[in-house]
Amino acid sequence: MDIEIIFKIAAVGLIVALLNQILARSGREEYTMITTLAGLIIVLMMIIPYISSLFSYVRSVFDL
Repeated sequence: MDIEIIFKIAAVGLIVALLNQILARSGREEYTMITTLAGLIIVLMMIIPYISSLFSYVRSVFDL
């Protein structure tokens, strides 16, 4: 697994946290939840290939 994906996830987390703070301080709390969900979806889309390869590896190890 590349260390690069961990840095990408951390960068998305930092950006989402910063946006949440800015939106909360400006009185737009309804957009903070949308921002958090968007960040979660972005991270999930980034790790889907790794999850797929994990399941393939587990299948090959146990001959399923």
